Amino acid sequence: MTRQLKTLIVGGGFSGMAAAIEMRKQGVDVELAEIDPGWRSYGAGISLGGATLRAFRQLGVLDAFLREGNAADGVKMFLGNGQPIGELPTPRLAGPDVPGSGAIMRPTLARILSEATRASGTRVRLGVGFESLAQDAEGVTVQFSDGSSGRYDLVVGADGLYSKVRQRVFPEAPTPRYTGQAVWRAVLSRPAEVGCTMMWMGPRTKPGINPVSREQMYMFITEHRPVNEQIDPKDFPRLMRALLEDFSAPLLGALREQISEQSSIVFRPLEALLMPQPWHKGRVVLIGDAVHATTPHLASGACIGIEDGLVLADCVGSGASLGQSLQAFQDRRWERCRMVVENSLRLGEIEMTNGSKDEHGQIMRESLMALAQPI
Repeated sequence: MTRQLKTLIVGGGFSGMAAAIEMRKQGVDVELAEIDPGWRSYGAGISLGGATLRAFRQLGVLDAFLREGNAADGVKMFLGNGQPIGELPTPRLAGPDVPGSGAIMRPTLARILSEATRASGTRVRLGVGFESLAQDAEGVTVQFSDGSSGRYDLVVGADGLYSKVRQRVFPEAPTPRYTGQAVWRAVLSRPAEVGCTMMWMGPRTKPGINPVSREQMYMFITEHRPVNEQIDPKDFPRLMRALLEDFSAPLLGALREQISEQSSIVFRPLEALLMPQPWHKGRVVLIGDAVHATTPHLASGACIGIEDGLVLADCVGSGASLGQSLQAFQDRRWERCRMVVENSLRLGEIEMTNGSKDEHGQIMRESLMALAQPI
């Protein structure tokens, strides 16, 4: 079945690219449509756990990640004054020779995956969206924004948080909701003493740092922001520095001085979505942020989206009917993705209410243990 299966993936983000790479290994005829003509990825650094590095190994991009990003073991936790309070272990899931976590600049990771997508034999169409989807028992007819059309056996909606595929195929689906938190990210020079992820626990604000290369790291600050309001980018440096004023840890003080008008800063209100089952209708299936957008508290949003691509390809290549394959995909992904979204939201609630640090730590540990399990 798979060698005749003509598949359209809508969206060229991490989950869509992972699906394309793995489906090509199954002999699937894959076309990927990405609306951005430059196939760009915006943002600063992205933190990745061992499960993501394990997925990179399967995708064949682990070596490229290790060359251009940074891998390390453990997450060091501190109080606001710099006093150590513990270290979260990060199991070496990608193999005994690969550290258990890491980080990389988001545009760098996007480039690595896009090169692998093209090398897989996927037909990539840039600057093209879709206008309509019409499916019947035999296939899906897609009208594209450039006036062309195509007929496919399977359509994969990997077009992100505000998925157009979701809106068209599942009009009753919930929409993303603002969580009450926002995250700031800034790319900074990496001090010699920063070797792994480090986080400081304040009453309502949680800053952290993670190396993304030998020379650079990124700082992330999660803050309680009750109203989702627009902020003028010219105010980013001042507001980000202000969030660190109550932290007396010497390293944070030094890093605060690095934040200037010349710093590359990204501000993002945190939104989340967990679409109830089903995630597929007929010959259309949703993956990634289109069905389970999470906050970054477990550093696993990209992970579960990339895993979706791996599992979908595995199910499609099983030899079962398409309907059975899509149901098997949903059955394998639901609990893991639900856990990440809901546990991440709970971590955010604890931070916003200055809740139990013990509960926060327990959720982190239990979630990381669950993510270590095979997919």
